[in-house]
Amino acid sequence: MNATAAAAGNDRRGEVVTAPKTSSKRLVGIDAARGLALVGMMATHLLPSWNETTGDATLSWRLFSGNAAALFALLAGVGLALSTGGRHPHEGRRMTANRAGIAVRAILISLVGLWIGTLMPADPPAYNILIYYGVFFLLALPFLRVGPKALFVSAAVLALIAPVLMQNLLDVLPNWSSYNPTLGTVLAEPVPTASQLLLTGNYPALQYMTFLLTGMGIGRLKLREIGTQVRILVVGVGIAVLAHLTSYILLYGLGGYQRLLESSGLRASTLNEWLTWGPDAFPTDTAWWLAITTPHTDTPLALAASLGVAMGALGAFLLIARKVGAWLLPLTAMGIMTLTIYTAHLVALSFEVHYDQPYLWYVIHLGVAAAFAMAWYLNLGKGPLERVIGYAVTGARRIVLGGAANNPERGTGR
Repeated sequence: MNATAAAAGNDRRGEVVTAPKTSSKRLVGIDAARGLALVGMMATHLLPSWNETTGDATLSWRLFSGNAAALFALLAGVGLALSTGGRHPHEGRRMTANRAGIAVRAILISLVGLWIGTLMPADPPAYNILIYYGVFFLLALPFLRVGPKALFVSAAVLALIAPVLMQNLLDVLPNWSSYNPTLGTVLAEPVPTASQLLLTGNYPALQYMTFLLTGMGIGRLKLREIGTQVRILVVGVGIAVLAHLTSYILLYGLGGYQRLLESSGLRASTLNEWLTWGPDAFPTDTAWWLAITTPHTDTPLALAASLGVAMGALGAFLLIARKVGAWLLPLTAMGIMTLTIYTAHLVALSFEVHYDQPYLWYVIHLGVAAAFAMAWYLNLGKGPLERVIGYAVTGARRIVLGGAANNPERGTGR
């Protein structure tokens, strides 16, 4: 057996060893899906969003814009559920230790994000999701013992309420000054930064909790069963199709498109551009804007559309991994160290040398990331940043437990 197969040998349930030197097992489809999310984030940061000849949206934009970030957040929720007990959430002191570890993880990831913000120019080549990630984790703490049905309902409620709050408070909340906040920004402008992170920013936490809570609900299911995996795929595709169909009916069947033209005073060509790529700032002149599915507008239907795609991708990878998990090693390796690779990717973008040859630089970023991830994973397991944060999380858990903390990934059904 070659090194790749030995490191990622499948059993009948599609499980693989997480690293060459550990005995815990995890579902390779989850890591591969996380690797795909990273590939998609790189594509949205590097590749053009429109065809300069036709003016149409590019394939990479249609596939990944909004969807890659949704998949990241969904899988973060799955990971939170699995690391806190899977189908049987931890209780008592053990759950308290989990909460402490997650809080430490949230703070450290946010600090990495704030540091990256110091490297980015005022007009950045990418919007950094890491500081938002930290807020996601902190907001998830009260939901760690909640069952899957309640998690799905909570996700649906937030998908409906948070966008309405966002639109109605946009004219009231203070404007934020930086696309990528730094520690200085947080200290100098705490209220604008808080509103940015929670409601009005690029990855607003209240809206993105739709993805995180759905992921937590999925992580509480019997993920190793093929029936569950099929349902995740089918339900995800159904949600995405229904969201787009509903938007189409509202806009073109019930007069929403005309209402948007009348209320905004836009020309049809400009409105069509906004419906494809989104406005610079979300309009507040009419509630009909909440009927669009444009990526990163974070309307109820846009959230549902991206959620459906993310669920479909997760379900598909869980099913594919049952048969060909070893062949997913490049994605799996990247998915196990997304924090390390995403951070390196943003640091590389901050030099702004990629604009003239985006496709070449995309291949370079992707190739270097895959090569590094596989080499590191096969020899050392977890990525470097993941290791550092893991030590801090284990320390926090040990303090709460009053001794050696249990391996958080053992016994989780992952």
